[in-house]
Order: sequence, then C-alpha cells, then structure tokens
Amino acid sequence: MQEKAARRSNQARTEATRAALLEAARALFVEKTFSETGTPEIVERAGVTRGALYHHFADKQALFRAVVEVEAEAVARAIDAATPEDLSASDALFHGGEAFMAAMAQPGRTRLLLLDGPAVLGRRAMDEIDARHGGRTLREGLAIAMRQGAIRRVPLDALAALLSAVFDRAALEIAEGASTADQRTAIQALLAGLKR
Repeated sequence: MQEKAARRSNQARTEATRAALLEAARALFVEKTFSETGTPEIVERAGVTRGALYHHFADKQALFRAVVEVEAEAVARAIDAATPEDLSASDALFHGGEAFMAAMAQPGRTRLLLLDGPAVLGRRAMDEIDARHGGRTLREGLAIAMRQGAIRRVPLDALAALLSAVFDRAALEIAEGASTADQRTAIQALLAGLKR
C-alpha cells in the first residue's frame, strides 16, 4: 500500500515539476522570445533545478516544442468544444472559426504558434503539430461539410491548407491591432463562397 502511495506521490511530483517548467517557459517565451530566454531563468521561475529541467526535456528547444504542443492542444480543444456533433456542417465551420479566433486571442499564443514556432522548430514541425490539433479540426470539418453537400467538393488537402493560412493571417492581423470584426467578416465571406 505504501509503495502505491509513494509511486503516486512521485508521479504527482513529476507532473508538478513538468507543469511548472512549462508554465515558466511559456511566460518567458512570451515576455522575451525563445532566443532571449535562458534556461537559468526558466528553472529559477519554475522553482526547480537545472537537473529537473534536463530530466524532463533534452534542451531548451524540446521545452519550447512542448509549450507549443500545449498551446496547439488548447486551440483544438476550444474548436472541438464549439462544434458539437449536432451542429450542421456549415454552422460547425462558422463556430469552429469563431472558436479559433477566440483561442488565438489568448495573450502570447499567436507569437508562440505563428511567429516563434516556425522560426524555432521549422515549418515542417509546425505543420505536423497543427495536423494533430487545429489543422485536424479544420480538415475534419471541411470533409464533413463536403460529404453533407454543405460546400462544394474541391481538393480537401489544398482547401484545408489555404483556409488554415487565412485563419492564421487573420489571427496575426488581430494581434497587431486590426479589427477582429473585419477579419471575421472577411473570413465568413470566403467560407460563404464555398457553399453550394
């Protein structure tokens, strides 16, 4: 019984250390950027040792990738929550787009996912991460909309890639002070053009 409790305690400590590192790293990467953040700052803010950092992550880039994964997962969860299965395909596209824009408004997220992510990890790695998260939700929504006849049939992968770029650009524009309403209106007009 004690062994089980010790294992749980060790697991809880491990999870808490990892969470503290991710939280500290995210805050510093947003405040200072990846390149301007040092690992000593991260461990100090997290309240752990350098050994703990390297126990969980091979290096600062691996830690950054984990932060990016957490951010991308949060975006996908927001989209999934906004698009229950009982929505029509066209409503799901609309609500999914709205959820993406709201999720990307989280301070620092646009920088992490759309600016520093590609610069630090490379475009291919970011595409792989997106394909598991936000990009997955968009591709699935478009596939369902095509199957249900809500939008015209066009090459799915090309459409998903182009619309993903549109959503990303809108998030970047909003982060730089552009009108959220204008970006949403433009995106809705583009989506309306896909309807049958």
